Amino acid sequence: MSFELKSPIAQYSLVTLSYWAFTLSDGALRMLVVLFFHQLGYSPLEIAGLFLLYEFFGVVTNLYGGWLASAIGLTITMQLGLALQIMALLMLAADNSLLTVAYVMVAQALSGIAKDLNKMSAKTSIKSLVPANAQGQLYRWVALLTGSKNALKGLGFFLGGWLLAIVGFQAAVGLMAAILALALVASLLLLERSTGIAKQQQAFSSLFSNNSGINRLSAARFFLFGSRDIWFVIALPLFLQSQLQWSYLQVGTLLAAWVIGYGFVQAAAPKLTAKTGDRHHPSGTSAFKWVVLLCLLPAAIAVSLFVSGDNSFWVAISLVLGLLVFGVFFAINSSIHSYLIVAYAREDGASMDVGFYYMCNAAGRLVGTLLSGWVYQSSGLIACLLISSAMLLAAAFISRKLPA
Repeated sequence: MSFELKSPIAQYSLVTLSYWAFTLSDGALRMLVVLFFHQLGYSPLEIAGLFLLYEFFGVVTNLYGGWLASAIGLTITMQLGLALQIMALLMLAADNSLLTVAYVMVAQALSGIAKDLNKMSAKTSIKSLVPANAQGQLYRWVALLTGSKNALKGLGFFLGGWLLAIVGFQAAVGLMAAILALALVASLLLLERSTGIAKQQQAFSSLFSNNSGINRLSAARFFLFGSRDIWFVIALPLFLQSQLQWSYLQVGTLLAAWVIGYGFVQAAAPKLTAKTGDRHHPSGTSAFKWVVLLCLLPAAIAVSLFVSGDNSFWVAISLVLGLLVFGVFFAINSSIHSYLIVAYAREDGASMDVGFYYMCNAAGRLVGTLLSGWVYQSSGLIACLLISSAMLLAAAFISRKLPA
């Protein structure tokens, strides 16, 4: 039985609610895995390895998921993502004796596929719900979806640290699986199933974009998100816990507050960029300008940590203040990018262009995550931050020639 709601606003609201439920579980699961397996004695590099298949299958899913969505529709690919995340969570609810590296990596692979099916589907579906001549509205809707998603991901970080401390790992993932099952049932009953199906059959070879603007934006996205994850995903929480002796709850609270604030800035990006000259919607020039402003911030945090030396109070102050400033500028960069890819995408088969773009996003996160574990273990947090600035310089160089 179906109770599909037809209005664009109702469909946008349902897509957003489904995306929110998924994102909350994804953020909580990341924090649970990092903290729980560190508690079991895993090294930073081994913990990064647990996310290897998560990020790798994100790359593969974005590449093939866009083509799949153009054939069967964005609603079905979103529902597949929810179902796979439920499976991954139930796998991780097993007894500790079964949680070997290989077993957890398989569960994380399912979660990686689920995450990028869900993200690609949610963001692409907005293009079909907004008229082609309403670019300002498209920017606001994309910013709201992206910003609210990241605010909830931050809440998920806090939820993950809190659940680990209160109910333990297995009970936490079981509870999240139950909540996602409710979201899946709601989407099966209420979402329109034809959203995003291409009017013409898309050739498999068109997976790879031949649009130079999309290719440049995708390459810039690779370095943008690699620059964040090289120090934020593995290195920062382990540094806070092992070097500053923060508790699980303190680590989860800080990262949650950062991502929540980051999400609010993303949602407010249309108003913030309007004050700097982009009155209706941003352009490729905007993307270049904002990434240039971001470039030196990780290096500045690194210098501040070096000057602080062994003084844990000033180290903590440097990290917290640096995180706040970095978060504001990174959020605006991300929001501009999220709008531009939807705006650049073709009208028929938009999911393929968006999928290609988020494939590069996932590849950047994969490289950043692996480097985060390896560089932190071998050279420390300061080295991670310096490499982050170098990656942002690469993103700025690529962004120079984005379409105006």
